[in-house]
Amino acid sequence: MSGTAIFFLIFSVLVIATIVFAVGIFNRLVALQYRYKNAFAQIEVQLKRRHDLIPNLVETVKGYMSHERETLEAVIQARNQAVGGLEQAAARPGDPAAMNALSGAEGVLSGAMGRLLALSESYPDLRASENMQQLTEELTSTENKVSFARQAFNDAVTVYNTAKDIFPAVLLAKMLGHSQNASLLEFDSQAIAEAPKVSF
Repeated sequence: MSGTAIFFLIFSVLVIATIVFAVGIFNRLVALQYRYKNAFAQIEVQLKRRHDLIPNLVETVKGYMSHERETLEAVIQARNQAVGGLEQAAARPGDPAAMNALSGAEGVLSGAMGRLLALSESYPDLRASENMQQLTEELTSTENKVSFARQAFNDAVTVYNTAKDIFPAVLLAKMLGHSQNASLLEFDSQAIAEAPKVSF
């Protein structure tokens, strides 16, 4: 075998090995990206449930707290903003702007809900209402599920970002379309990470 043939063989093996290596990195990053997008879908399910429960809660409270109209309107407005934030984030899970918008909207909603639930403490008949107790229990359960789903999403994002940023993937990630780190979803620790404490 001539020196040129040996050189060509070695060169061909190196090119094929490089291509196989790049494909392996690409496939791993895509799989991890799908994993965090799926984890976000679980957050979306729970937040939609939360958003769907709020109008029922407002309707229940409205009969007892009709003169607290401003608080009720603030809850509905905050809920509508949170729904919009969720739609944006669902379209682009991991995108920093979308995650920040969702986090901010959910923080405002949690603040408004906190004020509503605090006001409801002043109404013994409302607190004793079976419908109110059931809705509060469902909201608390949903808050816990949101917290667990958010943790799973943040874990998946961390694994993706780490896989993308370590050597040798960092050399190819940008060329393979994985230039931007996915963003964690952070909620105000008192807003959603902890379920509202309501006693009846």
